[in-house]
Amino acid sequence: MLALVISSDSATRLRLAEVEEPRPLADEALVSVHATSLNRGELRLLTIRPNGWIPGQDIVGIVERAAADGSGPAAGTRVAALVDQAGWAERVAVSTDRLAVLSDEVSFVSAATLPV
Repeated sequence: MLALVISSDSATRLRLAEVEEPRPLADEALVSVHATSLNRGELRLLTIRPNGWIPGQDIVGIVERAAADGSGPAAGTRVAALVDQAGWAERVAVSTDRLAVLSDEVSFVSAATLPV
C-alpha cells in the first residue's frame, strides 16, 4: 500500500512510500481513502514527527471492510472521518465512532473538508 510518509531526506519532508497494510481492531472499519484535506494541525505535526510517520487526519472514502464487532457502517458505505494519523495513505483503519455516513449527493472532495 502506498502512503505519504515523513522523510527528512526530502525537500518537502514527505515522500511516497510502500507501507504495511493497516490492521483494524474489532471496532475499526478499513476505509479506502478517496480524498483528504489539509488542516493546520497536520502542518505543525509535519515539523515534529519522526521519519516514517504517516500524516493525515481529515479523510473521506468507502468502507472496504466493516468493523468485526458489527458496529459502524457496512462495506461499500461512503464515509467521512477524523483520524489521529495515517490518512495520507491508500487505506486507513478508523474507529467506528469517528465515522460519518456521506450522502451520495456530496462529492468526496467537498466532504474532505467536513471533519475540519
